[in-house]
Amino acid sequence: MDKPLFPDNEDVRLAALRALNILDTQSEESLDRVTRLAKYLFDVPISLISLVDEDRQWFKSCIGLDVKETSRDISFCGHAILDDNPLVICDALNDPRFADNPLVLNAPNIRFYAGYPIKLSNGLCIGTLCIIDIKPREFSSEDTQALKDLALITQREISITQLATRDELTNIPNRRGFILMAERYLDLCIRQQLRAIVIFIDLDSFKPINDKYGHAEGDRVLNLFASVISSSCRKSDLFGRFGGDEFVLLLTQVTLNECQLLISRIEESACKLNESLPMIATFSFSFGVAEFDPQQPLELEELLQIADADMYKNKAAKKAS
Repeated sequence: MDKPLFPDNEDVRLAALRALNILDTQSEESLDRVTRLAKYLFDVPISLISLVDEDRQWFKSCIGLDVKETSRDISFCGHAILDDNPLVICDALNDPRFADNPLVLNAPNIRFYAGYPIKLSNGLCIGTLCIIDIKPREFSSEDTQALKDLALITQREISITQLATRDELTNIPNRRGFILMAERYLDLCIRQQLRAIVIFIDLDSFKPINDKYGHAEGDRVLNLFASVISSSCRKSDLFGRFGGDEFVLLLTQVTLNECQLLISRIEESACKLNESLPMIATFSFSFGVAEFDPQQPLELEELLQIADADMYKNKAAKKAS
């Protein structure tokens, strides 16, 4: 059995995949519609939209299998993402790359596989639309074109999802994107009994920046501050722009002291922004914190309300001092 190689741009590819915030999410009707159509058109028992992560292939849409992921080492899709062309295996038992693959010798007993690469607008391949049969079969050029058409539909649907969950200005998750991810983070915290902290951030005196210097300068401030947050956080931290000049962070497995250290790092970097914002005399922000206890879990909306109220209390105290 040949293990799939890694693309030359693997680090960039993985970063683009994870930036979609699509891994380990619920099924979506628009994508399930594609796999249902593929199953019907090609008369196969299995149809998948497979996203290839670092060490697994995860199925965003799955018809005909009882599992949501398999190891990348034994995946067919791991091979399919290495080429711009479709990967078609008419009989896996006659292909030395796959003849002794566990997915061929055992369930789901793959004999036929056809996978078409799914790409983002920047050309990076994140996975495949694939169909699988338990018996050998031929695959015509017309079949290949039909599979390509369905893959392009899949790409479009994923792009729409990306636009719906990313903030267009700062390219970090927007309110919807943050909430979708944060709810999954909190579910994981409950299952693993992990504590978490929500931080609500509001820029101080942002409206006067827009009023005095124009919206272009205001947009530049928001972009710079989003970069500060991104560079200050751990890779495992979730953050997003809630709208206007509001930002929210969700940190797992941290103490209040560690949370304060993060805030201090953001404050230090924010102070340095003044050097690149010569027209603006001072640049600062206010923040509020809410703790998540897995033993007595609060809903995300409650945590946001608590952190928001704490932020306004701190902002009022800052003005009064």
